[in-house]
Amino acid sequence: MGLILDILVQGVQMVLVLALAPGLVGFTRKVKARLLRRQGPPVLQPYRDLLRLVRKEAVLADNASWLFRNAPYLIFATTWVAAALVPTFAAGLHFSWAADLIAITALLGSARFFLALAGMDIGTAFGGIGSSREMLFATLAEPAMIMIVFTVALVAGSTQLSTVAAFMVDHSTLRVSLGLALIGLIIVALTENARVPVDNPATHLELTMVHEAMVLEYSGRHLAVIELAAALKLLLYISLIACIFAPWGMARPDDGVAGMAIGVVTWVGKLAIGGFLMVVFETAIAKMRVFRVPEFVGGALMLGLLGTLLLFVSRSF
Repeated sequence: MGLILDILVQGVQMVLVLALAPGLVGFTRKVKARLLRRQGPPVLQPYRDLLRLVRKEAVLADNASWLFRNAPYLIFATTWVAAALVPTFAAGLHFSWAADLIAITALLGSARFFLALAGMDIGTAFGGIGSSREMLFATLAEPAMIMIVFTVALVAGSTQLSTVAAFMVDHSTLRVSLGLALIGLIIVALTENARVPVDNPATHLELTMVHEAMVLEYSGRHLAVIELAAALKLLLYISLIACIFAPWGMARPDDGVAGMAIGVVTWVGKLAIGGFLMVVFETAIAKMRVFRVPEFVGGALMLGLLGTLLLFVSRSF
Protein backbone atom coordinates (compact mmCIF):
# COMPACT_ATOMS: atom_id res chain seq x y z
CA MET A 1 0.00 0.00 0.00
CA GLY A 2 2.86 2.35 0.80
CA LEU A 3 4.47 1.74 -2.60
CA ILE A 4 1.21 2.48 -4.40
CA LEU A 5 0.80 5.71 -2.43
CA ASP A 6 4.37 6.79 -3.23
CA ILE A 7 3.85 6.15 -6.93
CA LEU A 8 0.53 8.03 -6.76
CA VAL A 9 2.19 11.10 -5.21
CA GLN A 10 4.92 10.99 -7.86
CA GLY A 11 2.23 10.79 -10.55
CA VAL A 12 0.48 13.81 -9.01
CA GLN A 13 3.69 15.80 -9.33
CA MET A 14 4.05 14.78 -12.99
CA VAL A 15 0.49 15.89 -13.71
CA LEU A 16 0.88 19.14 -11.77
CA VAL A 17 3.99 20.29 -13.65
CA LEU A 18 2.24 19.52 -16.94
CA ALA A 19 -0.95 21.31 -15.92
CA LEU A 20 0.66 24.42 -14.43
CA ALA A 21 3.31 25.06 -17.10
CA PRO A 22 0.98 26.87 -19.58
CA GLY A 23 -0.54 28.79 -16.67
CA LEU A 24 2.91 30.05 -15.67
CA VAL A 25 3.48 31.33 -19.22
CA GLY A 26 0.08 33.02 -19.18
CA PHE A 27 0.84 34.60 -15.81
CA THR A 28 4.15 36.05 -17.02
CA ARG A 29 2.51 37.46 -20.15
CA LYS A 30 -0.26 39.05 -18.11
CA VAL A 31 2.13 40.60 -15.59
CA LYS A 32 4.37 41.93 -18.35
CA ALA A 33 1.41 43.49 -20.11
CA ARG A 34 0.22 45.15 -16.92
CA LEU A 35 3.70 46.53 -16.23
CA LEU A 36 3.62 48.03 -19.73
CA ARG A 37 0.18 49.54 -18.99
CA ARG A 38 -1.63 47.22 -21.37
CA GLN A 39 -4.58 44.93 -20.78
CA GLY A 40 -2.80 41.82 -21.99
CA PRO A 41 -4.21 38.37 -22.78
CA PRO A 42 -6.00 36.30 -20.14
CA VAL A 43 -3.90 34.04 -17.95
CA LEU A 44 -5.64 30.99 -19.46
CA GLN A 45 -4.85 32.03 -23.03
CA PRO A 46 -1.95 29.53 -23.44
CA TYR A 47 -4.35 26.66 -22.70
CA ARG A 48 -6.68 27.93 -25.42
CA ASP A 49 -3.80 28.29 -27.85
CA LEU A 50 -2.68 24.71 -27.23
CA LEU A 51 -6.19 23.38 -27.76
CA ARG A 52 -6.52 25.40 -30.97
CA LEU A 53 -3.21 24.07 -32.29
CA VAL A 54 -4.12 20.47 -31.44
CA ARG A 55 -7.32 20.77 -33.50
CA LYS A 56 -5.43 22.07 -36.54
CA GLU A 57 -3.86 19.88 -39.18
CA ALA A 58 -0.07 19.58 -39.10
CA VAL A 59 1.41 20.88 -42.37
CA LEU A 60 4.74 19.28 -43.29
CA ALA A 61 7.27 20.21 -45.95
CA ASP A 62 7.84 17.76 -48.78
CA ASN A 63 11.45 17.15 -47.75
CA ALA A 64 10.68 16.69 -44.04
CA SER A 65 12.34 13.56 -42.68
CA TRP A 66 11.28 11.23 -39.88
CA LEU A 67 13.37 13.34 -37.50
CA PHE A 68 11.30 16.44 -38.17
CA ARG A 69 8.08 14.50 -37.49
CA ASN A 70 9.26 12.80 -34.31
CA ALA A 71 11.46 15.54 -32.79
CA PRO A 72 8.56 17.39 -31.05
CA TYR A 73 7.59 14.26 -29.12
CA LEU A 74 11.21 13.52 -28.17
CA ILE A 75 11.69 17.11 -27.01
CA PHE A 76 8.48 17.01 -24.99
CA ALA A 77 9.25 13.64 -23.40
CA THR A 78 12.76 14.56 -22.25
CA THR A 79 11.65 17.96 -20.95
CA TRP A 80 8.65 16.51 -19.11
CA VAL A 81 10.78 13.84 -17.45
CA ALA A 82 13.34 16.46 -16.37
CA ALA A 83 10.62 18.77 -15.01
CA ALA A 84 8.90 15.91 -13.18
CA LEU A 85 12.14 14.85 -11.49
CA VAL A 86 12.78 18.25 -9.88
CA PRO A 87 11.29 18.25 -6.34
CA THR A 88 8.46 20.75 -6.32
CA PHE A 89 6.00 20.50 -3.44
CA ALA A 90 7.65 17.51 -1.72
CA ALA A 91 11.12 16.04 -1.37
CA GLY A 92 12.10 12.39 -1.22
CA LEU A 93 9.44 11.10 -3.62
CA HIS A 94 9.56 7.61 -5.11
CA PHE A 95 11.78 8.57 -8.04
CA SER A 96 13.86 11.11 -6.13
CA TRP A 97 16.94 8.91 -6.59
CA ALA A 98 16.84 9.88 -10.29
CA ALA A 99 16.49 13.62 -9.57
CA ASP A 100 20.17 14.27 -10.08
CA LEU A 101 21.42 17.64 -11.29
CA ILE A 102 23.75 16.06 -13.83
CA ALA A 103 20.98 13.81 -15.17
CA ILE A 104 18.59 16.76 -15.52
CA THR A 105 21.28 18.75 -17.35
CA ALA A 106 21.79 15.81 -19.71
CA LEU A 107 18.05 15.53 -20.39
CA LEU A 108 17.82 19.23 -21.22
CA GLY A 109 20.87 18.92 -23.47
CA SER A 110 19.20 16.04 -25.33
CA ALA A 111 16.07 18.13 -25.89
CA ARG A 112 18.19 21.00 -27.21
CA PHE A 113 20.03 18.60 -29.53
CA PHE A 114 16.82 17.30 -31.10
CA LEU A 115 15.39 20.82 -31.42
CA ALA A 116 18.50 22.06 -33.24
CA LEU A 117 18.44 19.06 -35.60
CA ALA A 118 14.75 19.64 -36.34
CA GLY A 119 15.45 23.31 -37.09
CA MET A 120 18.04 22.34 -39.72
CA ASP A 121 16.12 19.38 -41.16
CA ILE A 122 13.95 21.33 -43.62
CA GLY A 123 16.89 23.37 -44.87
CA THR A 124 15.39 26.85 -44.47
CA ALA A 125 17.59 29.83 -43.67
CA PHE A 126 15.72 30.76 -40.49
CA GLY A 127 15.95 27.25 -39.07
CA GLY A 128 19.69 27.12 -39.71
CA ILE A 129 20.25 30.54 -38.12
CA GLY A 130 18.22 29.63 -35.05
CA SER A 131 19.97 26.26 -34.62
CA SER A 132 23.45 27.78 -34.97
CA ARG A 133 22.65 30.47 -32.41
CA GLU A 134 21.16 27.91 -30.04
CA MET A 135 24.30 25.78 -30.20
CA LEU A 136 26.48 28.86 -29.77
CA PHE A 137 24.71 29.78 -26.56
CA ALA A 138 24.69 26.15 -25.39
CA THR A 139 28.47 25.90 -25.62
CA LEU A 140 28.65 28.37 -22.74
CA ALA A 141 25.37 27.63 -20.93
CA GLU A 142 26.08 23.92 -20.41
CA PRO A 143 29.59 24.39 -18.94
CA ALA A 144 28.18 27.14 -16.72
CA MET A 145 25.46 24.77 -15.55
CA ILE A 146 28.04 22.08 -14.77
CA MET A 147 30.15 24.52 -12.74
CA ILE A 148 27.04 25.59 -10.81
CA VAL A 149 26.29 21.91 -10.16
CA PHE A 150 29.84 21.45 -8.84
CA THR A 151 29.43 24.43 -6.52
CA VAL A 152 26.15 23.15 -5.10
CA ALA A 153 27.52 19.61 -4.81
CA LEU A 154 30.59 20.77 -2.89
CA VAL A 155 28.37 22.61 -0.42
CA ALA A 156 25.66 19.97 0.03
CA GLY A 157 27.82 16.91 -0.56
CA SER A 158 25.53 15.52 -3.24
CA THR A 159 24.05 16.25 -6.66
CA GLN A 160 20.75 14.60 -5.72
CA LEU A 161 18.14 17.36 -5.42
CA SER A 162 16.23 16.00 -2.43
CA THR A 163 19.49 15.74 -0.50
CA VAL A 164 20.47 19.26 -1.57
CA ALA A 165 17.08 20.64 -0.48
CA ALA A 166 17.30 18.92 2.91
CA PHE A 167 20.82 20.26 3.43
CA MET A 168 19.78 23.82 2.56
CA VAL A 169 16.90 23.67 5.04
CA ASP A 170 19.08 22.35 7.86
CA HIS A 171 22.08 24.61 7.10
CA SER A 172 20.49 27.89 6.06
CA THR A 173 23.61 30.06 6.23
CA LEU A 174 24.70 32.73 3.79
CA ARG A 175 27.56 31.67 1.51
CA VAL A 176 29.30 33.73 -1.14
CA SER A 177 29.69 30.67 -3.39
CA LEU A 178 25.95 29.94 -3.30
CA GLY A 179 25.19 33.58 -4.12
CA LEU A 180 27.44 33.37 -7.17
CA ALA A 181 25.83 30.07 -8.15
CA LEU A 182 22.36 31.61 -7.83
CA ILE A 183 23.22 34.52 -10.13
CA GLY A 184 24.83 32.13 -12.61
CA LEU A 185 21.80 29.82 -12.59
CA ILE A 186 19.48 32.76 -13.24
CA ILE A 187 21.59 33.74 -16.26
CA VAL A 188 21.51 30.15 -17.53
CA ALA A 189 17.74 30.02 -17.02
CA LEU A 190 17.20 33.19 -19.05
CA THR A 191 19.44 31.85 -21.80
CA GLU A 192 17.91 28.38 -21.94
CA ASN A 193 14.37 29.76 -22.05
CA ALA A 194 15.22 32.38 -24.70
CA ARG A 195 14.08 35.26 -22.53
CA VAL A 196 15.15 38.90 -22.50
CA PRO A 197 17.99 39.94 -22.77
CA VAL A 198 19.01 36.85 -24.79
CA ASP A 199 15.87 36.63 -26.91
CA ASN A 200 12.39 38.12 -26.92
CA PRO A 201 9.67 35.43 -26.93
CA ALA A 202 7.07 37.98 -28.00
CA THR A 203 8.67 38.84 -31.36
CA HIS A 204 9.23 37.13 -34.69
CA LEU A 205 11.88 39.49 -36.02
CA GLU A 206 14.09 37.35 -38.23
CA LEU A 207 17.38 38.98 -37.24
CA THR A 208 16.95 38.41 -33.50
CA MET A 209 14.82 35.34 -32.83
CA VAL A 210 16.45 32.11 -31.67
CA HIS A 211 13.85 29.66 -30.40
CA GLU A 212 11.10 30.85 -32.72
CA ALA A 213 13.38 30.45 -35.74
CA MET A 214 13.87 26.75 -35.05
CA VAL A 215 10.14 26.02 -34.74
CA LEU A 216 9.00 28.32 -37.54
CA GLU A 217 8.15 25.40 -39.86
CA TYR A 218 6.04 23.55 -37.31
CA SER A 219 2.26 23.77 -37.14
CA GLY A 220 -0.73 22.01 -35.64
CA ARG A 221 -0.16 19.35 -33.00
CA HIS A 222 3.62 19.42 -33.55
CA LEU A 223 3.78 23.11 -32.64
CA ALA A 224 1.49 22.53 -29.65
CA VAL A 225 3.82 19.86 -28.27
CA ILE A 226 6.88 22.09 -28.73
CA GLU A 227 5.19 25.08 -27.08
CA LEU A 228 4.14 22.88 -24.14
CA ALA A 229 7.74 21.64 -23.83
CA ALA A 230 8.97 25.26 -23.77
CA ALA A 231 6.50 26.08 -20.98
CA LEU A 232 7.68 23.02 -19.04
CA LYS A 233 11.26 24.18 -19.40
CA LEU A 234 10.44 27.57 -17.90
CA LEU A 235 8.64 25.93 -14.99
CA LEU A 236 11.57 23.53 -14.55
CA TYR A 237 14.14 26.27 -14.08
CA ILE A 238 12.03 28.28 -11.66
CA SER A 239 11.31 25.10 -9.68
CA LEU A 240 15.01 24.20 -9.76
CA ILE A 241 16.04 27.60 -8.38
CA ALA A 242 13.39 27.33 -5.68
CA CYS A 243 14.40 23.76 -4.80
CA ILE A 244 18.08 24.59 -4.36
CA PHE A 245 18.06 28.12 -2.96
CA ALA A 246 14.58 28.39 -1.35
CA PRO A 247 13.49 24.86 -0.37
CA TRP A 248 11.42 25.99 2.60
CA GLY A 249 7.82 24.77 2.69
CA MET A 250 8.46 21.50 0.87
CA ALA A 251 6.74 18.48 2.38
CA ARG A 252 8.81 15.72 3.93
CA PRO A 253 8.37 12.07 2.85
CA ASP A 254 6.56 11.24 6.12
CA ASP A 255 4.19 14.24 5.99
CA GLY A 256 0.54 13.53 5.45
CA VAL A 257 -2.00 15.01 3.06
CA ALA A 258 -2.04 18.32 4.92
CA GLY A 259 1.73 18.68 4.55
CA MET A 260 1.49 17.87 0.85
CA ALA A 261 -1.27 20.46 0.39
CA ILE A 262 0.83 23.11 2.14
CA GLY A 263 3.75 22.14 -0.08
CA VAL A 264 1.64 22.58 -3.23
CA VAL A 265 0.46 26.03 -2.14
CA THR A 266 4.02 27.05 -1.26
CA TRP A 267 5.35 25.80 -4.58
CA VAL A 268 2.69 27.68 -6.56
CA GLY A 269 3.60 30.81 -4.62
CA LYS A 270 7.27 30.33 -5.48
CA LEU A 271 6.37 29.95 -9.16
CA ALA A 272 4.36 33.17 -9.02
CA ILE A 273 7.17 35.07 -7.29
CA GLY A 274 9.79 33.70 -9.69
CA GLY A 275 7.69 34.53 -12.74
CA PHE A 276 6.98 38.02 -11.43
CA LEU A 277 10.64 38.78 -10.73
CA MET A 278 11.62 37.48 -14.17
CA VAL A 279 9.08 39.74 -15.86
CA VAL A 280 10.22 42.76 -13.82
CA PHE A 281 13.79 42.10 -14.94
CA GLU A 282 12.71 41.73 -18.57
CA THR A 283 10.74 44.95 -18.43
CA ALA A 284 13.64 46.91 -16.93
CA ILE A 285 16.29 45.75 -19.43
CA ALA A 286 16.63 45.82 -23.20
CA LYS A 287 17.44 42.91 -25.46
CA MET A 288 21.12 42.43 -26.24
CA ARG A 289 22.68 42.15 -29.64
CA VAL A 290 23.26 38.54 -30.64
CA PHE A 291 27.04 38.93 -30.55
CA ARG A 292 26.87 40.26 -26.97
CA VAL A 293 25.05 37.21 -25.65
CA PRO A 294 28.21 35.03 -25.33
CA GLU A 295 29.65 37.66 -22.98
CA PHE A 296 26.45 37.56 -20.92
CA VAL A 297 26.38 33.75 -20.73
CA GLY A 298 30.14 33.65 -20.19
CA GLY A 299 29.54 35.63 -17.02
CA ALA A 300 27.52 32.70 -15.65
CA LEU A 301 30.41 30.37 -16.44
CA MET A 302 32.87 32.60 -14.61
CA LEU A 303 30.52 32.94 -11.63
CA GLY A 304 30.19 29.17 -11.37
CA LEU A 305 33.94 28.73 -11.66
CA LEU A 306 34.58 31.41 -9.05
CA GLY A 307 32.08 29.81 -6.67
CA THR A 308 33.83 26.45 -7.02
CA LEU A 309 37.27 27.99 -6.46
CA LEU A 310 36.06 29.79 -3.34
CA LEU A 311 34.96 26.48 -1.84
CA PHE A 312 38.37 25.01 -2.49
CA VAL A 313 39.99 27.98 -0.77
CA SER A 314 37.72 27.85 2.29
CA ARG A 315 34.71 25.67 3.10
CA SER A 316 33.14 28.62 4.96
CA PHE A 317 32.60 30.48 1.68
